[in-house]
Amino acid sequence: MPNGLDSVFGVHAVRALLERGESPKELWVQEGDAGRRLSELVDTARSRGARLRSVPREELDGLSQGASHQGIVAFCPPLAPEGEESLWHKLKAWPLETPPLLLILDGVTDVHNFGACLRSADAAGVHGVIVPKDKSAPLNATVRKVACGAAESVPVYQVTNLARAMARLKEEGVWITGTAGEADASVFAADFTGPMALVMGAEGKGMRRLTREACDNLVKLPMAGTVSSLNVSVATGVCLFEVVRQRELKARG
Repeated sequence: MPNGLDSVFGVHAVRALLERGESPKELWVQEGDAGRRLSELVDTARSRGARLRSVPREELDGLSQGASHQGIVAFCPPLAPEGEESLWHKLKAWPLETPPLLLILDGVTDVHNFGACLRSADAAGVHGVIVPKDKSAPLNATVRKVACGAAESVPVYQVTNLARAMARLKEEGVWITGTAGEADASVFAADFTGPMALVMGAEGKGMRRLTREACDNLVKLPMAGTVSSLNVSVATGVCLFEVVRQRELKARG
């Protein structure tokens, strides 16, 4: 594996990487007919200067360690989150007919949970994920692997002060809903059809106090079993798809 580069596995992840405008330094393609099957991705990567290497499947299997590589792995410079000024610029130019949907992760430090949250965010059509500069998982190769292409397709914005950034979101007309086990309202009773940001806290501790106080309202997932909470990435997926459900119903009239 080339030193200092992140590995990106699978057709969807590599396509998202290229569509994002990134240029991989190297591309490993499985020996055999994979080169023909993946010719579009290979040609695009090669046109951007990527070195092409044909390798046996066993080498890709060992490199991916169980991840679905689908015969292709790209190696590229590490990802870096966007700054908050980029977020404010995009919100100012937001099209009125599409209410923004943002995900805020407060204190999610586990890279596997971060990657899974990004994957759910991509599937639900989230427009951006906001993380604090401190107490947040890095956007590293493991996150990219778990996210299966979502780290390349969903913008991640890093903010210096999360409570201050949430106050700015309110000024921009974004309604902020936090999730907390002690909340009175169910997530299924909230209105998610307008411009909104969903806040998910760290496992165990949940949201920090200032984050909680910056929310407009709090909701919870009703728990019918013996466990008191869900894994943060699972809870994120459930909540986000409640947003999707409500927005689809509203769109149908």
